[in-house]
Amino acid sequence: MKLLVVGASYRTAPVATLERLAVAPESLTRILNRLVAQPYVSEAALVSTCNRVEVYAAVSGFHGGLGDICAVLAEQADCQPSALANNLYVHFDSAAVDHVFRVAAGLDSMVIGEAQILGQLRDAYHGATGADTTGRLLHELMQQALRVGKRAHSETGIDRAGQSVVTAALGLAARHLGDELAGRPALVVGAGAMGSLGVATLSRLGAGPLTVTNRSAARAVRLAESYGAAARPMAELADTLSTVDIVVAATAASEPVLTRDVVAGALAGRDPERGPLVLLDLAVPRDVGPGVAELPGVEVIDIDRMAELLADGPAAADAAAVERIVAGEVESFLTWLRGADVAPTVAALRGRAEDVVSAELRRLAQRRPDLSDDQRAEVARTVHRVVQRLLHQPTVRVRQLAAEPGGDQYAALLRELFDLEVPQTSQVDTVPDITPTIGGER
Repeated sequence: MKLLVVGASYRTAPVATLERLAVAPESLTRILNRLVAQPYVSEAALVSTCNRVEVYAAVSGFHGGLGDICAVLAEQADCQPSALANNLYVHFDSAAVDHVFRVAAGLDSMVIGEAQILGQLRDAYHGATGADTTGRLLHELMQQALRVGKRAHSETGIDRAGQSVVTAALGLAARHLGDELAGRPALVVGAGAMGSLGVATLSRLGAGPLTVTNRSAARAVRLAESYGAAARPMAELADTLSTVDIVVAATAASEPVLTRDVVAGALAGRDPERGPLVLLDLAVPRDVGPGVAELPGVEVIDIDRMAELLADGPAAADAAAVERIVAGEVESFLTWLRGADVAPTVAALRGRAEDVVSAELRRLAQRRPDLSDDQRAEVARTVHRVVQRLLHQPTVRVRQLAAEPGGDQYAALLRELFDLEVPQTSQVDTVPDITPTIGGER
Protein backbone atom coordinates (compact mmCIF):
# COMPACT_ATOMS: atom_id res chain seq x y z
CA MET A 1 0.00 0.00 0.00
CA LYS A 2 1.11 3.54 -0.76
CA LEU A 3 -0.02 6.91 0.58
CA LEU A 4 -1.97 9.36 -1.54
CA VAL A 5 -3.27 12.81 -0.65
CA VAL A 6 -5.83 14.51 -2.89
CA GLY A 7 -7.31 17.83 -1.88
CA ALA A 8 -8.26 21.42 -2.48
CA SER A 9 -7.49 24.39 -0.27
CA TYR A 10 -7.65 28.17 -0.17
CA ARG A 11 -4.40 28.10 -2.16
CA THR A 12 -5.85 26.28 -5.17
CA ALA A 13 -9.61 26.68 -5.08
CA PRO A 14 -12.12 29.51 -4.61
CA VAL A 15 -14.63 29.33 -1.78
CA ALA A 16 -17.32 28.32 -4.28
CA THR A 17 -15.42 25.10 -5.04
CA LEU A 18 -14.60 24.44 -1.38
CA GLU A 19 -18.31 24.86 -0.60
CA ARG A 20 -19.21 22.14 -3.09
CA LEU A 21 -16.53 19.81 -1.75
CA ALA A 22 -17.22 20.46 1.95
CA VAL A 23 -18.39 17.41 3.89
CA ALA A 24 -20.80 18.02 6.75
CA PRO A 25 -20.18 15.98 9.94
CA GLU A 26 -23.34 13.96 9.41
CA SER A 27 -22.13 12.95 5.91
CA LEU A 28 -18.56 12.02 6.87
CA THR A 29 -19.11 8.30 7.44
CA ARG A 30 -21.00 7.96 4.16
CA ILE A 31 -18.19 9.62 2.17
CA LEU A 32 -15.50 7.58 3.91
CA ASN A 33 -17.39 4.37 3.16
CA ARG A 34 -17.71 5.45 -0.48
CA LEU A 35 -13.95 5.96 -0.62
CA VAL A 36 -12.96 2.56 0.78
CA ALA A 37 -15.55 0.88 -1.42
CA GLN A 38 -13.48 1.92 -4.46
CA PRO A 39 -11.25 -0.76 -6.07
CA TYR A 40 -7.89 0.89 -5.35
CA VAL A 41 -8.59 2.50 -1.95
CA SER A 42 -8.17 0.42 1.20
CA GLU A 43 -7.96 3.12 3.90
CA ALA A 44 -9.25 6.70 4.01
CA ALA A 45 -9.47 9.74 6.26
CA LEU A 46 -10.99 13.08 5.31
CA VAL A 47 -10.29 16.60 6.56
CA SER A 48 -12.96 19.21 5.83
CA THR A 49 -12.41 22.70 7.27
CA CYS A 50 -13.20 26.26 6.30
CA ASN A 51 -10.19 26.43 4.00
CA ARG A 52 -9.37 22.87 2.94
CA VAL A 53 -10.90 19.52 1.96
CA GLU A 54 -8.35 16.70 1.80
CA VAL A 55 -8.48 12.93 1.46
CA TYR A 56 -5.65 10.88 2.98
CA ALA A 57 -5.70 7.37 1.57
CA ALA A 58 -3.81 4.10 1.38
CA VAL A 59 -4.02 2.91 -2.21
CA SER A 60 -2.84 -0.13 -4.16
CA GLY A 61 -2.05 1.85 -7.30
CA PHE A 62 -1.36 5.52 -7.94
CA HIS A 63 -3.41 6.12 -11.07
CA GLY A 64 -6.26 3.87 -9.94
CA GLY A 65 -6.32 5.44 -6.47
CA LEU A 66 -6.27 8.94 -7.89
CA GLY A 67 -9.14 8.15 -10.22
CA ASP A 68 -11.18 6.57 -7.41
CA ILE A 69 -10.70 9.50 -5.03
CA CYS A 70 -11.40 12.13 -7.69
CA ALA A 71 -14.58 10.28 -8.64
CA VAL A 72 -15.86 10.40 -5.04
CA LEU A 73 -14.91 14.08 -4.64
CA ALA A 74 -16.64 14.92 -7.92
CA GLU A 75 -19.71 13.04 -6.74
CA GLN A 76 -19.67 15.08 -3.53
CA ALA A 77 -19.33 18.31 -5.52
CA ASP A 78 -22.02 17.17 -8.00
CA CYS A 79 -19.82 17.70 -11.02
CA GLN A 80 -17.54 15.85 -13.42
CA PRO A 81 -13.98 15.08 -12.22
CA SER A 82 -12.61 17.24 -15.02
CA ALA A 83 -14.40 20.26 -13.52
CA LEU A 84 -12.30 19.90 -10.35
CA ALA A 85 -8.99 19.23 -12.07
CA ASN A 86 -7.60 22.76 -11.89
CA ASN A 87 -8.42 23.07 -8.19
CA LEU A 88 -6.96 19.83 -6.86
CA TYR A 89 -3.45 19.01 -5.71
CA VAL A 90 -2.00 15.53 -5.39
CA HIS A 91 0.84 14.27 -3.18
CA PHE A 92 2.14 10.71 -3.41
CA ASP A 93 4.19 8.54 -1.06
CA SER A 94 7.00 10.54 0.63
CA ALA A 95 5.55 13.85 -0.58
CA ALA A 96 2.20 12.83 0.94
CA VAL A 97 3.83 12.28 4.33
CA ASP A 98 5.58 15.65 4.07
CA HIS A 99 2.31 17.39 3.22
CA VAL A 100 0.33 15.85 6.08
CA PHE A 101 3.05 16.71 8.60
CA ARG A 102 3.26 20.30 7.29
CA VAL A 103 -0.51 20.63 7.65
CA ALA A 104 -0.34 19.34 11.23
CA ALA A 105 2.45 21.79 12.08
CA GLY A 106 0.46 24.75 10.76
CA LEU A 107 2.90 25.46 7.92
CA ASP A 108 0.23 25.05 5.24
CA SER A 109 -2.40 27.16 7.01
CA MET A 110 -3.66 30.52 5.85
CA VAL A 111 -2.41 31.85 9.20
CA ILE A 112 1.01 30.25 9.68
CA GLY A 113 1.22 28.38 12.97
CA GLU A 114 -2.48 28.41 13.83
CA ALA A 115 -3.26 25.62 16.26
CA GLN A 116 -6.88 24.91 15.26
CA ILE A 117 -5.76 22.54 12.50
CA LEU A 118 -4.50 20.08 15.12
CA GLY A 119 -7.99 19.72 16.56
CA GLN A 120 -9.41 19.42 13.07
CA LEU A 121 -6.94 16.66 12.20
CA ARG A 122 -7.78 14.88 15.45
CA ASP A 123 -11.48 15.07 14.59
CA ALA A 124 -10.75 13.69 11.11
CA TYR A 125 -8.78 10.79 12.61
CA HIS A 126 -11.52 10.00 15.13
CA GLY A 127 -14.11 10.18 12.36
CA ALA A 128 -12.17 7.72 10.23
CA THR A 129 -11.56 5.29 13.09
CA GLY A 130 -15.22 5.53 14.03
CA ALA A 131 -16.16 4.65 10.45
CA ASP A 132 -13.58 1.83 10.47
CA THR A 133 -11.85 3.18 7.34
CA THR A 134 -8.33 3.33 8.77
CA GLY A 135 -5.79 0.54 8.89
CA ARG A 136 -2.20 0.24 10.01
CA LEU A 137 -0.86 2.81 7.52
CA LEU A 138 -3.27 5.66 8.27
CA HIS A 139 -3.29 4.92 11.99
CA GLU A 140 0.47 5.41 12.04
CA LEU A 141 0.35 8.44 9.73
CA MET A 142 -2.33 10.30 11.69
CA GLN A 143 -0.85 9.52 15.10
CA GLN A 144 2.56 10.71 13.97
CA ALA A 145 1.08 13.81 12.32
CA LEU A 146 -0.61 14.81 15.57
CA ARG A 147 2.66 14.26 17.42
CA VAL A 148 4.52 16.42 14.87
CA GLY A 149 1.98 19.20 15.32
CA LYS A 150 2.40 19.09 19.08
CA ARG A 151 6.19 19.22 18.73
CA ALA A 152 5.95 22.22 16.43
CA HIS A 153 3.94 24.18 19.00
CA SER A 154 5.82 23.03 22.11
CA GLU A 155 9.37 23.31 20.79
CA THR A 156 9.13 26.53 18.75
CA GLY A 157 7.40 29.86 18.98
CA ILE A 158 5.49 29.46 15.73
CA ASP A 159 2.20 30.20 17.53
CA ARG A 160 3.54 32.74 20.03
CA ALA A 161 1.35 35.45 18.52
CA GLY A 162 -1.75 33.39 19.27
CA GLN A 163 -2.91 33.84 15.71
CA SER A 164 -5.85 31.92 14.34
CA VAL A 165 -8.18 32.35 11.40
CA VAL A 166 -10.48 34.27 13.75
CA THR A 167 -7.82 36.64 15.08
CA ALA A 168 -6.52 37.23 11.56
CA ALA A 169 -10.05 37.96 10.31
CA LEU A 170 -10.71 40.36 13.18
CA GLY A 171 -7.42 42.09 12.41
CA LEU A 172 -8.68 42.67 8.88
CA ALA A 173 -12.04 43.84 10.24
CA ALA A 174 -10.31 46.43 12.42
CA ARG A 175 -9.02 48.16 9.29
CA HIS A 176 -12.59 49.14 8.49
CA LEU A 177 -13.37 50.24 12.04
CA GLY A 178 -10.64 52.72 12.82
CA ASP A 179 -8.21 49.95 13.86
CA GLU A 180 -10.09 49.58 17.14
CA LEU A 181 -12.38 46.73 18.13
CA ALA A 182 -12.63 47.51 21.84
CA GLY A 183 -16.10 48.71 22.71
CA ARG A 184 -17.53 47.67 19.34
CA PRO A 185 -20.79 45.66 19.66
CA ALA A 186 -20.38 42.27 18.02
CA LEU A 187 -22.46 39.25 17.06
CA VAL A 188 -21.31 35.66 16.66
CA VAL A 189 -23.54 33.48 14.50
CA GLY A 190 -22.90 29.83 15.34
CA ALA A 191 -21.95 28.11 18.59
CA GLY A 192 -19.59 25.41 17.31
CA ALA A 193 -15.81 25.31 17.66
CA MET A 194 -15.20 28.32 15.40
CA GLY A 195 -18.06 30.27 16.97
CA SER A 196 -16.69 29.58 20.43
CA LEU A 197 -13.27 30.79 19.33
CA GLY A 198 -14.93 33.89 17.89
CA VAL A 199 -16.62 34.76 21.18
CA ALA A 200 -13.43 34.10 23.15
CA THR A 201 -11.32 36.25 20.82
CA LEU A 202 -13.80 39.12 20.71
CA SER A 203 -14.01 39.06 24.49
CA ARG A 204 -10.22 39.12 24.81
CA LEU A 205 -10.00 42.08 22.42
CA GLY A 206 -12.51 44.03 24.47
CA ALA A 207 -15.31 44.07 21.91
CA GLY A 208 -18.78 44.36 23.34
CA PRO A 209 -21.48 44.02 24.15
CA LEU A 210 -21.34 40.51 22.70
CA THR A 211 -24.30 38.58 21.37
CA VAL A 212 -24.52 34.92 20.30
CA THR A 213 -27.16 33.34 18.11
CA ASN A 214 -27.43 29.78 16.90
CA ARG A 215 -29.98 27.36 15.46
CA SER A 216 -29.83 25.50 18.77
CA ALA A 217 -30.84 28.13 21.32
CA ALA A 218 -29.52 26.02 24.21
CA ARG A 219 -26.00 25.95 22.77
CA ALA A 220 -26.10 29.70 22.20
CA VAL A 221 -27.12 30.26 25.82
CA ARG A 222 -24.34 28.04 27.15
CA LEU A 223 -21.69 29.77 25.05
CA ALA A 224 -22.98 33.24 25.89
CA GLU A 225 -23.03 32.54 29.63
CA SER A 226 -19.39 31.44 29.51
CA TYR A 227 -18.30 34.92 28.41
CA GLY A 228 -20.93 37.18 29.91
CA ALA A 229 -22.57 37.65 26.53
CA ALA A 230 -26.24 37.72 25.57
CA ALA A 231 -28.02 35.01 23.57
CA ARG A 232 -30.75 35.84 21.08
CA PRO A 233 -32.93 33.58 18.92
CA MET A 234 -31.98 33.09 15.28
CA ALA A 235 -35.45 34.36 14.36
CA GLU A 236 -34.38 37.81 15.60
CA LEU A 237 -31.26 37.87 13.45
CA ALA A 238 -32.15 41.00 11.45
CA ASP A 239 -32.96 42.99 14.60
CA THR A 240 -29.72 41.85 16.23
CA LEU A 241 -27.67 42.79 13.16
CA SER A 242 -28.93 46.35 13.33
CA THR A 243 -27.31 46.79 16.76
CA VAL A 244 -23.77 45.55 16.02
CA ASP A 245 -20.67 46.60 14.05
CA ILE A 246 -18.95 43.22 13.69
CA VAL A 247 -20.38 39.82 12.83
CA VAL A 248 -18.44 36.55 12.98
CA ALA A 249 -20.43 33.97 11.01
CA ALA A 250 -19.34 30.36 11.48
CA THR A 251 -22.26 27.98 11.26
CA ALA A 252 -22.50 24.53 9.70
CA ALA A 253 -25.60 25.50 7.72
CA SER A 254 -25.86 24.22 4.16
CA GLU A 255 -27.48 27.47 2.97
CA PRO A 256 -26.55 31.12 3.65
CA VAL A 257 -27.81 32.45 6.98
CA LEU A 258 -27.07 36.11 6.31
CA THR A 259 -29.08 36.58 3.15
CA ARG A 260 -29.36 39.81 1.22
CA ASP A 261 -32.90 40.38 2.52
CA VAL A 262 -31.89 39.80 6.15
CA VAL A 263 -28.88 42.13 5.95
CA ALA A 264 -30.78 44.78 3.99
CA GLY A 265 -33.50 44.72 6.64
CA ALA A 266 -30.89 45.19 9.35
CA LEU A 267 -29.28 48.11 7.53
CA ALA A 268 -32.63 49.84 7.30
CA GLY A 269 -32.77 50.07 11.08
CA ARG A 270 -29.09 50.85 11.62
CA ASP A 271 -27.54 54.29 12.08
CA PRO A 272 -25.20 54.81 9.07
CA GLU A 273 -23.05 57.19 11.16
CA ARG A 274 -21.73 54.17 13.05
CA GLY A 275 -19.64 53.13 10.04
CA PRO A 276 -19.78 49.91 8.04
CA LEU A 277 -21.26 46.64 9.19
CA VAL A 278 -18.35 44.20 8.88
CA LEU A 279 -19.32 40.61 8.18
CA LEU A 280 -16.62 37.96 8.69
CA ASP A 281 -17.73 34.82 6.88
CA LEU A 282 -15.60 31.94 8.20
CA ALA A 283 -17.99 29.19 7.15
CA VAL A 284 -17.79 26.71 4.30
CA PRO A 285 -20.38 26.55 2.81
CA ARG A 286 -20.68 30.33 3.13
CA ASP A 287 -22.98 31.94 5.66
CA VAL A 288 -23.18 35.25 3.77
CA GLY A 289 -25.43 35.04 0.75
CA PRO A 290 -24.92 36.36 -2.78
CA GLY A 291 -25.36 40.08 -3.25
CA VAL A 292 -24.74 41.04 0.39
CA ALA A 293 -21.33 42.50 -0.39
CA GLU A 294 -22.98 44.84 -2.91
CA LEU A 295 -25.14 46.50 -0.26
CA PRO A 296 -23.95 50.00 0.73
CA GLY A 297 -22.53 50.17 4.23
CA VAL A 298 -21.42 46.49 4.32
CA GLU A 299 -17.93 45.00 4.22
CA VAL A 300 -17.73 41.24 3.67
CA ILE A 301 -14.52 39.36 4.42
CA ASP A 302 -14.68 35.67 3.52
CA ILE A 303 -12.03 32.99 3.04
CA ASP A 304 -11.26 34.17 -0.51
CA ARG A 305 -10.77 37.74 0.68
CA MET A 306 -8.65 36.63 3.63
CA ALA A 307 -6.36 34.59 1.39
CA GLU A 308 -5.87 37.64 -0.79
CA LEU A 309 -5.29 40.09 2.07
CA LEU A 310 -3.00 37.77 4.06
CA ALA A 311 -0.96 36.55 1.09
CA ASP A 312 1.91 38.97 1.74
CA GLY A 313 1.81 38.71 5.51
CA PRO A 314 5.05 37.97 7.37
CA ALA A 315 5.85 34.31 8.01
CA ALA A 316 6.24 33.20 11.59
CA ALA A 317 9.78 33.72 12.91
CA ASP A 318 10.09 30.08 13.92
CA ALA A 319 8.84 28.63 10.64
CA ALA A 320 12.36 27.49 9.73
CA ALA A 321 12.66 25.56 13.00
CA VAL A 322 9.33 23.87 12.32
CA GLU A 323 10.49 23.01 8.81
CA ARG A 324 13.47 21.20 10.34
CA ILE A 325 11.21 19.30 12.73
CA VAL A 326 8.97 18.25 9.87
CA ALA A 327 11.91 17.15 7.69
CA GLY A 328 13.30 14.95 10.47
CA GLU A 329 9.92 13.44 11.27
CA VAL A 330 9.22 12.71 7.61
CA GLU A 331 12.48 10.79 7.32
CA SER A 332 11.69 8.84 10.49
CA PHE A 333 8.26 7.92 9.18
CA LEU A 334 9.64 6.85 5.81
CA THR A 335 12.17 4.65 7.59
CA TRP A 336 9.31 2.96 9.44
CA LEU A 337 7.33 2.72 6.22
CA ARG A 338 10.16 1.05 4.33
CA GLY A 339 10.56 -1.43 7.17
CA ALA A 340 6.83 -2.14 7.11
CA ASP A 341 6.98 -2.73 3.35
CA VAL A 342 9.62 -5.46 3.67
CA ALA A 343 7.76 -7.30 6.46
CA PRO A 344 5.51 -9.33 4.08
CA THR A 345 8.59 -10.53 2.18
CA VAL A 346 10.33 -11.63 5.40
CA ALA A 347 7.14 -13.37 6.53
CA ALA A 348 6.87 -15.13 3.16
CA LEU A 349 10.50 -16.29 3.40
CA ARG A 350 9.97 -17.73 6.87
CA GLY A 351 6.74 -19.31 5.70
CA ARG A 352 8.56 -20.95 2.78
CA ALA A 353 11.21 -22.30 5.18
CA GLU A 354 8.51 -23.75 7.45
CA ASP A 355 6.87 -25.44 4.48
CA VAL A 356 10.18 -27.02 3.42
CA VAL A 357 10.91 -28.24 6.95
CA SER A 358 7.42 -29.72 7.34
CA ALA A 359 7.67 -31.52 4.01
CA GLU A 360 11.06 -33.01 4.90
CA LEU A 361 9.86 -34.14 8.33
CA ARG A 362 6.89 -35.90 6.74
CA ARG A 363 9.25 -37.64 4.31
CA LEU A 364 11.49 -38.71 7.21
CA ALA A 365 8.48 -40.15 9.07
CA GLN A 366 7.64 -42.27 6.00
CA ARG A 367 11.22 -43.46 5.46
CA ARG A 368 11.99 -44.15 9.15
CA PRO A 369 8.83 -45.46 10.79
CA ASP A 370 11.02 -47.05 13.42
CA LEU A 371 11.81 -43.68 15.04
CA SER A 372 10.08 -43.05 18.34
CA ASP A 373 7.94 -39.97 18.99
CA ASP A 374 10.69 -38.50 21.16
CA GLN A 375 13.26 -39.04 18.45
CA ARG A 376 11.04 -37.42 15.81
CA ALA A 377 10.41 -34.45 18.12
CA GLU A 378 14.15 -34.00 18.72
CA VAL A 379 14.90 -34.13 14.98
CA ALA A 380 12.13 -31.57 14.34
CA ARG A 381 13.50 -29.20 17.00
CA THR A 382 17.02 -29.51 15.61
CA VAL A 383 15.99 -28.82 12.01
CA HIS A 384 13.87 -25.82 13.07
CA ARG A 385 16.79 -24.39 15.06
CA VAL A 386 19.15 -24.76 12.11
CA VAL A 387 16.71 -23.04 9.73
CA GLN A 388 15.97 -20.21 12.16
CA ARG A 389 19.67 -19.54 12.69
CA LEU A 390 20.33 -19.56 8.98
CA LEU A 391 17.49 -17.09 8.36
CA HIS A 392 18.11 -14.82 11.34
CA GLN A 393 21.00 -12.73 10.01
CA PRO A 394 19.64 -12.30 6.44
CA THR A 395 16.19 -11.24 7.67
CA VAL A 396 17.62 -8.81 10.25
CA ARG A 397 19.95 -7.35 7.64
CA VAL A 398 17.26 -6.98 4.98
CA ARG A 399 15.12 -5.05 7.46
CA GLN A 400 18.06 -2.73 8.14
CA LEU A 401 18.77 -2.24 4.46
CA ALA A 402 15.09 -1.70 3.69
CA ALA A 403 15.10 1.32 6.01
CA GLU A 404 17.58 3.05 3.71
CA PRO A 405 16.66 4.90 0.49
CA GLY A 406 16.20 2.36 -2.29
CA GLY A 407 15.81 -0.40 0.29
CA ASP A 408 12.90 -1.95 -1.56
CA GLN A 409 15.46 -3.48 -3.96
CA TYR A 410 16.64 -5.89 -1.27
CA ALA A 411 13.15 -7.19 -0.61
CA ALA A 412 12.67 -7.61 -4.36
CA LEU A 413 15.92 -9.57 -4.55
CA LEU A 414 14.78 -11.92 -1.77
CA ARG A 415 11.53 -12.54 -3.59
CA GLU A 416 13.43 -13.32 -6.79
CA LEU A 417 16.03 -15.59 -5.15
CA PHE A 418 13.52 -17.69 -3.24
CA ASP A 419 10.65 -17.43 -5.74
CA LEU A 420 8.38 -15.97 -3.07
CA GLU A 421 4.78 -15.08 -3.78
CA VAL A 422 4.04 -11.84 -1.95
CA PRO A 423 0.96 -9.71 -2.80
CA GLN A 424 2.33 -6.68 -4.64
CA THR A 425 0.95 -3.19 -5.19
CA SER A 426 0.57 -1.80 -8.67
CA GLN A 427 3.90 -1.39 -10.45
CA VAL A 428 3.35 2.34 -10.80
CA ASP A 429 3.71 2.62 -7.03
CA THR A 430 7.41 1.82 -7.31
CA VAL A 431 8.08 5.15 -9.00
CA PRO A 432 10.22 6.95 -6.38
CA ASP A 433 8.80 10.04 -4.72
CA ILE A 434 6.76 11.55 -7.51
CA THR A 435 4.36 14.37 -6.74
CA PRO A 436 1.85 14.69 -9.58
CA THR A 437 0.00 17.99 -9.45
CA ILE A 438 -3.43 18.54 -10.91
CA GLY A 439 -3.75 22.08 -9.64
CA GLY A 440 -1.15 24.68 -8.78
CA GLU A 441 0.19 23.32 -5.47
CA ARG A 442 3.23 21.12 -5.33
